[in-house]
Amino acid sequence: MSGDVLSNGPALLFCPADRPDRFSKALDRSDAVILDLEDAVLPAGKHEARLRMSSAELDPNRVIVRVNAADTGYFRDDLAAVRRSPFRTVMLAKTESAAQLDEIGDGLSIIALCETARGVIAADAIAAHPNVVALMWGAEDLIASLGGSSSRRADGGYRDVARHARSRVLLAAGAYERRAIDAVHVDIPDLPGLEAECRDAAASGFSATACIHPSQVEVVRRAYRPADADIDAARRVLEAADAKAGAFRFDGRMVDEPVLRQAREVLRRAGE
Repeated sequence: MSGDVLSNGPALLFCPADRPDRFSKALDRSDAVILDLEDAVLPAGKHEARLRMSSAELDPNRVIVRVNAADTGYFRDDLAAVRRSPFRTVMLAKTESAAQLDEIGDGLSIIALCETARGVIAADAIAAHPNVVALMWGAEDLIASLGGSSSRRADGGYRDVARHARSRVLLAAGAYERRAIDAVHVDIPDLPGLEAECRDAAASGFSATACIHPSQVEVVRRAYRPADADIDAARRVLEAADAKAGAFRFDGRMVDEPVLRQAREVLRRAGE
């Protein structure tokens, strides 16, 4: 299977697979690009999109290919096109079971997109699949699968069912030591809302957030990078731990191994 595409950074940018004129620009502007054969491509353009994707000259370690759901008539053709390409990380749209992942076969790393009620409920079994490297959740398809009309409240926050799905997918990923990717923020001009959401995602344990517009990339990167004060605090508590045994008090706070692990994660996200 491929290397860890998500190690490049937290900002993943979707790009329609039938727009090769955008491929290099999307990759230049993001940490990894998701060439999309699913929602971004109309049925009449699927064949051309597969041809464009499979012949793209891009760094395979920074490319994810989103294929159509396993129960569609496009899935097997998508998968065959991926196997003809240099890319080895696929995102399966609307993943609903581990059995669907078996159909992908070996040799490809899988990002399972849990964006239906069935997919969210099966998230732990999906995360346990040996070829899965990450889980992502999706709010809009989830609400549609429930017969709802909006994933967010009037104040912009997610409805409770969407928050539950987000948490369930994150927990399933963590339980099996997989990465977790947060859903896209569909309100493109709402960059403050995106930043707040990404800060919460990073603090909660997500590794990345998917973007649908280049303007979102720098916001995601900034939000995932810890604040200078947090970096300084992490350094100081880890330095203090070198001279201590077991739990200890530091800056008025009890410090034990979970707190130290959080501090190490802050420094990891800061690139130290």
